[in-house]
Formats: sequence, structure tokens, C-alpha cells
Amino acid sequence: MAADNLLGDFLKARRGRVAPADAAISAGGRRRVAGLRREELARLAGISEPYLVRLEQGVDRHPSPQVLRSLAQALRLDADACAHLHALAGPGPVPPSRTEVSADVHRLLDAWADRPAYVRDRGFDVLAANKKARALAPMYEPGSNLVRAVFLDPASRRLFPDWAEVAGQTAAALRAEADLRDPRTVRLVAELETDEEFRRLWLRHETRPARDELKRFTHPVVGGLALRRQALTVGGAEQQVIIVYQATAGSPSEAALAALA
Repeated sequence: MAADNLLGDFLKARRGRVAPADAAISAGGRRRVAGLRREELARLAGISEPYLVRLEQGVDRHPSPQVLRSLAQALRLDADACAHLHALAGPGPVPPSRTEVSADVHRLLDAWADRPAYVRDRGFDVLAANKKARALAPMYEPGSNLVRAVFLDPASRRLFPDWAEVAGQTAAALRAEADLRDPRTVRLVAELETDEEFRRLWLRHETRPARDELKRFTHPVVGGLALRRQALTVGGAEQQVIIVYQATAGSPSEAALAALA
């Protein structure tokens, strides 16, 4: 990961993903680049091509909000990618996240004895987990990194029957939530880039924070579970996220979750 030119890398990657036809540009003749040419993006965004070159090369790293809005529109970014673009153009790294979990949050996790729940930070390190989460999968043990587990632990491919989808969501969530200028994140990404699938997904520059959605598991003892994930921000520690899984009442997954010891 080029930690010193995150904005430029993002612009170049997303420029390469916009089909000329989608931007009402004729693709006649041979094109040496995928997606839009620099001069095409500059024209669509209403900026000069030399200025776009400075942005992509990291010479200028803090364009105005108006320029960012124009680039987001020209690149056809969705709301998540647009927010990520603005974050990359921000003043610098955010302060390190708190690693201690409050006693109140620990009590909350333990109170959810019938459902897996854990706390992670924005870098996807697990900070705390209740017994049900630890029984669901070793990756939810405190001290684990969820992204590392998904891509580098072969057990994750057995745990998630929809592993390819989970992998794509995980890479996009890391890009959306982690501070990519944090040395700890830089080291994590460098380690993960030894994995071919992570490297392929990372270079797509997709960004999507973790959201409430259905996730399927295959547990070696209780079998298949379909659990609804909910993500909650911890008050007073906004860089900490509580993840809670719950099953539909009366479903086979609820029975399997109850049997999870």
C-alpha cells in the first residue's frame, strides 16, 4: 500500500473503473488505458489536467471540498466511496484508537449470553468478546485481527460458506473504516498483500463500512447458522464497534446457536 499517496492511488484506481460509455464519452480508436483518460476526467470534473496530475502524483493532497464533490460525481462514486475520498483528502491521521474496553461494555457483552457479541476497533482487532462469540469461531478471540483471519487462516474458508463474498466485504470495510495512514494498518496491509485474493480485492479500491446484514456460518459441531449481524458504535469510544449476531426466533439457526457451548 502506498501510504504516502493514498488520495492519488484512489483517484487513479477509480478513474480506471469508469467506462467511457458510462460517462457519455466515445471510446473510438485504440485506448492505452482502462477507463477514463486523465484529460477526460479533468474535463468531466471541471478542473485542469495539470492539476489532476498533481493530485494523482501526490503533489497536491488537500483539494477543496468543491473539487472533491466534482471528482466524486465524475468518478460516479457512491456515498461510501465519496466519504472515503473526503477522508483521504483530510488533514492527517486520526488519533490512535482506545484499546481498553470499559467495564460497562464488558457487562453488556456478558448479558448477551444467548448470542455472539464482540468489540473490535476500526483496524479490525478484536478487543473483547463474550463466550458465545468465542465458541462460534477462534477468530473472535480477543487479540485476533478479523481481516488477517479471513484471508490468511485457511479455517475461514470452512467457516464461511460464502467466503468469496465475505472476503470482498472485509477488504472493502477495512478500506472504509481503518485509518490507512496509521503505521499499524500499513503493516497489516503489507502482510495481507502476500495473499493473492486480498491483493486483487485491495487494488479495486472498493469501500463499504460494515453494515447490518445476514451472515452464514458452518460450525464444525452445530452445523450451519444464518445470523443477522448488527454493528453498534460505542459511546465515548467512537473508534470501537460492537458486533452482535442473532438468529431468527424459532429458526434452526436459533436452535444451533443455543447448542453452541
